[in-house]
Amino acid sequence: MSTLKPSFGWTLLSLLTLVLAPALVQVPYFLHLGILALIWVIVAQGQNLVQGFTGYVSIAAAGFMGVGAYASTLLTTKLGWPVWTSMACAPVVAGLLAVVVGYPSLRVKGHYFAIVTMAYNLVIFIVLVNFSSLTGGESGITGVPKPESFSLFGVLFNFETRSAFYYLTLIFAVFATVVCGLVLHSRVGRVLLAIRQNEPLVEAAGVFAWRYKMFAFVLSAALCGIAGALYAHFIGFLNPEPFGVDQSLNAILAVILGGSGTLAGPVVGAFLVVALPEVLRVAETYRLIAYGLLLVLTTIFMPRGVVPLLEHAWVRFTSIFKRQRR
Repeated sequence: MSTLKPSFGWTLLSLLTLVLAPALVQVPYFLHLGILALIWVIVAQGQNLVQGFTGYVSIAAAGFMGVGAYASTLLTTKLGWPVWTSMACAPVVAGLLAVVVGYPSLRVKGHYFAIVTMAYNLVIFIVLVNFSSLTGGESGITGVPKPESFSLFGVLFNFETRSAFYYLTLIFAVFATVVCGLVLHSRVGRVLLAIRQNEPLVEAAGVFAWRYKMFAFVLSAALCGIAGALYAHFIGFLNPEPFGVDQSLNAILAVILGGSGTLAGPVVGAFLVVALPEVLRVAETYRLIAYGLLLVLTTIFMPRGVVPLLEHAWVRFTSIFKRQRR
């Protein structure tokens, strides 16, 4: 798995494109999809911490996303808390739950860890469906409010509009990517990469690998929690359906498609996971079949993901160009 960084130029160009997107996109639905993709960027970056950096496949991302979504929604609708305060609590609640469930689950490895985390996701989903007196069950909770408007330097930010909410989500997506980048290039990140490569050797060197795995797991859950809060307050309606195991598998696919263990990979993968089903709507009858086939072929022929493939192609192109200039 690659940990290569994208060039500064490509990063700046991508960020500039994202910043200008509301002005360039004329179709409101496309901006809606852009917001969902940025929310999935946050989830995928959290998933990448565990899956890409540490080498453990967690199938609980959507569950923690649901915990954050319902925590923020219930604090706002039931207790009357301000939306900003409720959203700030969402990653804390998801992180605390990750500490509780991570203590026993991180003591198992490989497929057993994946099965345990999938069981946690199923439990969270079942609780959200059946604890209807609090969560509304399958009927859901309506009227989830948008964050309160505020004025900064004379500019009013009204999050009732898609454009304002887009920029809010973009800020959180950039924040999640920067945090993961800081972790990757720190001592903690080096230990996580070492655990991915050879965990017994790390433990033999006297490093408490379990603590580092717990850190990655909790931070991943916290990022999923804030993504869930953003999702709830953007859609305005909340039910358990978006937080099932199938959505956790989409988080895994986003990391694999983009490039596991890279910083840019989850960004690219998140946009692909949101965009591909929409593109394939032209073949409504065979849409899911085509989507599944495309994912299988991508996994087989691009096992390292799109970003490492593009990096390799760019290096090849520049080297050929330099040779021709000589």
